[in-house]
Amino acid sequence: MELKGQRLLPADRATAWAALNDVDVLKACVPGCESITPIGDNEYEIAMTSAIGPVKARFKGKMALADIDPPNGYTLKFDGSGGAAGFARGDAKVRLNEVSPSETQLDYVANAQIGGKLAQVGSRLIDAAAGATADKFFEAFSMQLAARSSGGAAASTARPTASFGFWSLLKAFLKRLFASA
Repeated sequence: MELKGQRLLPADRATAWAALNDVDVLKACVPGCESITPIGDNEYEIAMTSAIGPVKARFKGKMALADIDPPNGYTLKFDGSGGAAGFARGDAKVRLNEVSPSETQLDYVANAQIGGKLAQVGSRLIDAAAGATADKFFEAFSMQLAARSSGGAAASTARPTASFGFWSLLKAFLKRLFASA
């Protein structure tokens, strides 16, 4: 599975880079994230809960940063297992390009392999769920950046106020279904 896109972030490149490397910010922004624990230089143990269609599981795994080029980007490598639900592993290349003094464009390309019960759900549903998760992450991440830019004290604990869930997933699924038809 490949997921790629670009997002305009409401911050300069240095602020966006710092937020992308802040474990507390990432934990607050990644849907279902329970923990991100450093275990070495640029290596982390992660735990998160995720649901795709009828398959819901708690995943544990490792994440590592490679090809680090501050403040331009890096490659994020991940490997996680959800027991009987299956596994996910792959990488994501992230690049930051400053558009203006207050805006940065983030480009990403993620490639993942999924196995087990997750793989039986179907690629369109998986693609839609991955797209909805990316949308949720970037909405929360943009809110974090906006709070940092405005000097908000609660930036690392802010959560998006929009309601996500079934309707968000359905919208993302239909969007991807008809876009790829």
